[in-house]
Parts: sequence; C-alpha cells; structure tokens
Amino acid sequence: MRFVNITDDVKLGKNVKIYSFVNLYGCEIGDNTRIGTFVEIQKGVTVGRNCKISSHTFICEGVHIEDNCFIGHNVTFINDKYPRATNSDGSLQAEEDWVCIPTYVRKGASIGSSATILCGVTIGEGAIVGAGAVVTKDVPPRTVVAGVPARVVKRLDTE
Repeated sequence: MRFVNITDDVKLGKNVKIYSFVNLYGCEIGDNTRIGTFVEIQKGVTVGRNCKISSHTFICEGVHIEDNCFIGHNVTFINDKYPRATNSDGSLQAEEDWVCIPTYVRKGASIGSSATILCGVTIGEGAIVGAGAVVTKDVPPRTVVAGVPARVVKRLDTE
C-alpha cells in the first residue's frame, strides 16, 4: 500500500522518486528529486532539481527551494507571521484573510532535522541549518547556523 495523494495540478520533473504517505498539491518538483514518507508539499511551492526532502517534512505555500538542497527529517516551514483561526468578528479565517509570506532556500543549502523555518527568510546558497534550529532571520550564504534562535556558528568560505 502506497497511499500517495498527488493532485492533477502538480508538475513533476523526470525521475522524481516519491515514497508512501505523501500529499502533494499545486506544487512543482524538479528532476531527480526524492520526496520521503509522510511529506506534505502545498500549492505554490517550488522544489528544484536534485533535492532530497526527508520524511515527516511540511513545506507550506510560499516556500521556494532551489536546486541541490537537502531538507532533513521533520523540518517545518511557516508562512504566516500572525496565524489566527478566526477573524475579529469570530468568523473562521479563509484564504483571503491572511498574507502568505514567501521563504527562499537557495541552491545547495541544507536544513537539519527538526528545524523550524519562519516565513520571510532566505537561507543562503550553500548554507547549513543545524538540527533543531529555529530560523527567524536570513542565513548568510556558506555559513552554519544553529540554536534557538539560529545564530551563525561557523563560516564555510574560510576553510
């Protein structure tokens, strides 16, 4: 049993590998990318070529992942700075009641397991986000960040 839900509006590149219990809708996945078990990728997301999206990861609307990126297990992206279930009048919020704030993961970046990526940030080219980090601001290219909140712990271009 595979239990994979891929809607008709998903654009899949060549040689994309999708494991069981995956939910994809309205997104675009590049060539040779692997999508692990228990992953959800929402509408408007773009994932580049040669990426690895590990199991239990949630990639929400507004996230753009470039080529050659690694997304570890249980990574969570957030796309709303002020999430609410209801409007001030008590009515349930609908799509038009909030603003989706985009997030960018640049070419060759890696995000460690259980990291949380807040909306509106850019993770620079070749950067590494440590496991369990909470990214609240931009990550410079070719740096390693870790912690809560994530802070630069090492520069990779000095090696």
